[in-house]
Amino acid sequence: MNGVIAAGHRVMEIYRQGFDVELKDDQSPLTQADMASHHALLALLNSLFPDTPVLSEESEPVAFAIRREWQRYWLVDPLDGTKEFIKRNDEFTLNVALVDDGVPVFGIVHAPALSEGGITWWGQVGEGAFKCEGDKQRRITVSQLPDPDHKPWRVAGSRSHGQPKLKAFCDALPAHSRISMGSSLKFCLVAEGSADLYPRLAPTSEWDSAAAQAVVVAAGGEVLEAHSLKPLRYNQQDSLLNPFFIVCTQRDPRWQQALATALT
Repeated sequence: MNGVIAAGHRVMEIYRQGFDVELKDDQSPLTQADMASHHALLALLNSLFPDTPVLSEESEPVAFAIRREWQRYWLVDPLDGTKEFIKRNDEFTLNVALVDDGVPVFGIVHAPALSEGGITWWGQVGEGAFKCEGDKQRRITVSQLPDPDHKPWRVAGSRSHGQPKLKAFCDALPAHSRISMGSSLKFCLVAEGSADLYPRLAPTSEWDSAAAQAVVVAAGGEVLEAHSLKPLRYNQQDSLLNPFFIVCTQRDPRWQQALATALT
């Protein structure tokens, strides 16, 4: 984890001193911070785990014919929430996940700008999840879904993606409140018990979600494909795009019906 935090320090240096913004082929933004974090995290993982492949958002594409042979690999988003980084709202993260047979089993989500020294969420499936701030670390777990007649459900959502479907989902829910936040921090809200649901009904890539999914599952929650309600899996096809999904503390027919409504 210290190596991820060190990469976050480099990101913060660039964040404070100013940066240029380029556009990648898919028109998504790229900054020096994305690349600095990419190189730092690849160097870290290659030195510690030289026999385990690493796939980063900023890596050269790896053909599925090669990837499909990977039993275990590291999946990295060097800077999740580049748009938030550019907006300077502090809601960006560094994401590192270990994927085993299509399942994220370990993840680190580091938010370097949220406090002095940053905040880190990490989890290992079967072992638990934790939140670290400064020299303090505490175990985290998801909260039980409350009775909405007495306590509104807390629904996390993106600041800038998937608003029509998100609105349709929320309109079909019982009493609830909305929390808007950038990057994989929305998963972390669910993992630590600060939110109950996070529907993602807009495009994402596998590196956007894997690390935070491991944290959520380690904390007792689930990350489910929106249509099938099966656990979200990785490296199953040529495309690295995720299907729509929902992060939840537990299943409930009321939000499941709302989700079906939003998807139609």
